[in-house]
Amino acid sequence: MKSVETIGRIRREHFSKGKAIKEIVRDLRVSRNTVRRVLRSGETKFTYEREIQPRPKLGAWTSEIEEQLESNETKSPRERLTLIRIYEDLRGRGYEGGYDAVRRYAKKWRTARGKSAASAYVPLTFAPGEAYQFDWSHEVVVMNGQTATVKVAHVRLCHSRMLFARAYPRETQEMVFDAHDRAFAFFRGACERGIYDNMKTAVDAVHVGKKRKYNRRFLQMCSHYLVDPVACTPASGWEKGQVENQVGLVRKRMFTPRVRAKSYHELNGWLLDRCITFAKAHRHPERSEETVWEVFESEREQLVPYAGHFDGFHAVPATVSKTCLVRFDNNKYSVEANAVGRPVEVQAYADRIVIRQDGRIVAEHERSFGRGVTVYNPWHYVPVLARKPGALRNGAPFKDWVLPSAMEQVRRKLARTEDGNRQMVDILAAVLTDGLEAVEAACADALTDGVHSADVVLNILARRRDPDPPATILTPAHLSLRHAPVSDCARYDRLRSAS
Repeated sequence: MKSVETIGRIRREHFSKGKAIKEIVRDLRVSRNTVRRVLRSGETKFTYEREIQPRPKLGAWTSEIEEQLESNETKSPRERLTLIRIYEDLRGRGYEGGYDAVRRYAKKWRTARGKSAASAYVPLTFAPGEAYQFDWSHEVVVMNGQTATVKVAHVRLCHSRMLFARAYPRETQEMVFDAHDRAFAFFRGACERGIYDNMKTAVDAVHVGKKRKYNRRFLQMCSHYLVDPVACTPASGWEKGQVENQVGLVRKRMFTPRVRAKSYHELNGWLLDRCITFAKAHRHPERSEETVWEVFESEREQLVPYAGHFDGFHAVPATVSKTCLVRFDNNKYSVEANAVGRPVEVQAYADRIVIRQDGRIVAEHERSFGRGVTVYNPWHYVPVLARKPGALRNGAPFKDWVLPSAMEQVRRKLARTEDGNRQMVDILAAVLTDGLEAVEAACADALTDGVHSADVVLNILARRRDPDPPATILTPAHLSLRHAPVSDCARYDRLRSAS
């Protein structure tokens, strides 16, 4: 078929210059039929589509290709065969044609089924309190002077379009629990359904259709908040289009240009304020006479009442080393000395680490998200100091250890004496039985008297531990003696003479 340039020249030669068809054929070297078709049709372009596509080698295999393509559509994206794998399978079974023929046929097959056409969607509507959508995004911020990538959890109420966003260092299960708890506490309730993608922290296995095998802890969280979880079809982001749009909105309006914050606490407080400000300033897309915040206020009455805090931790077993340390997430955390040699359970929360042994808490630390960091609690090592008091001077847990002011003064004074370490260990050991406040007060009293030895401090503690004298008991009037007893030693002489 001739190009649009040739068609244009034919039309100009005839209609503008008045040339006959014979002259045009001679000058442009085109056929007479082509010139007639251009002039009679009035078209400026022609397309050619072959009515019958000959497939000398592929024709006998089209039914098998269609069967494999049909089977592929029912599988998850991870399990689908690529066209090159389908081609290799056909070659192994006797197909002698090329890969391009298979590719062209598959493209035409998808076009006929509407798979390659422009996507069309059905607008959705949700009742108040019916559903919310959840998703993650990655944003770049300047945290404490350094560029960092943070993970932002997004929750969106489908009816009111109220948005909630909170930043975390990771995208782990305990972060999912914390994001839900804080979102529902802010909304003052939850929805009947929660719409999710197939995130690994919630879904253990994806089955055919909408069937999912959810994580046990995730189901516990949903049960706590009375939420029915619903998973989207793999690679079908439009099924939770509202939260997908929220991701782009939050990125453009809140994280551009880059946000600067000193901590996650500061960043999340700022994010919540921005979400509220946006909701109060923008109209609801379906109820233009009301803002998003006003619709949200009315939807709150239809939400499932907030069930309270969910104990959202991720538990893993661990062992305690001889140095009283437990390894978790590329970092180490100290535990009580009496936990050495037995297994423990590490319960990881979004902001802290709790370590339990036989149901008893043996350590609790603020969570570290670095790598190779060791987090000490010096009090965990005080029982060990009773056997090795010299470790107080150079022990890693006691480096830069800040004690209360009176105890720190006693420590500095004892450091000048020969057995200062031993005396300070005795004072520290008293904290385990008497408490930090009592020992601090005893040290302050000792310093007031101008002494600082361990014997004096421990003596003050012992005197304070002694019970008060018994209270005076008043005798009721009807139990009082009417005649006071009189001492008469002569009665014993009379008893002797009588015998």
